[in-house]
Amino acid sequence: MSLYFTIKTANLALPDVVKRYNHVLACKSEVMRAEKQIQVSISSSGGLDKYAELKQQFNSRITEFYRSIEELEKTGVVVKSIDEGLLDFPAKRFGDDIWLCWKVGEREIKFWHEKDSGFDGRKPIEVSDESLV
Repeated sequence: MSLYFTIKTANLALPDVVKRYNHVLACKSEVMRAEKQIQVSISSSGGLDKYAELKQQFNSRITEFYRSIEELEKTGVVVKSIDEGLLDFPAKRFGDDIWLCWKVGEREIKFWHEKDSGFDGRKPIEVSDESLV
């Protein structure tokens, strides 16, 4: 991994990251809506042509959903959970790889955790924590 964030660069990137994350959520919602339409089509007498059309739309929405995740992760962020809104920014602390951690609803990066621990291992970033680069 060649891209590491500092607290400052992570917070500067956050508005764009949140915008991309919201796009991922919107795409996921579209996938779920398309899936529901297919289920309704199967249980009704819509015919195979309607089913095939809905299935193609569903496939397109899945493709867009995964593309939106790729675009989000191209920023350097790693998606840990779409449903829980957990994103991690790779960083260094005393030369060790760590994650700067963001959860949906937070206005800025305020937590970090070791690379092997998850959300439960989050620790607050100290205002004067110069060890985080």
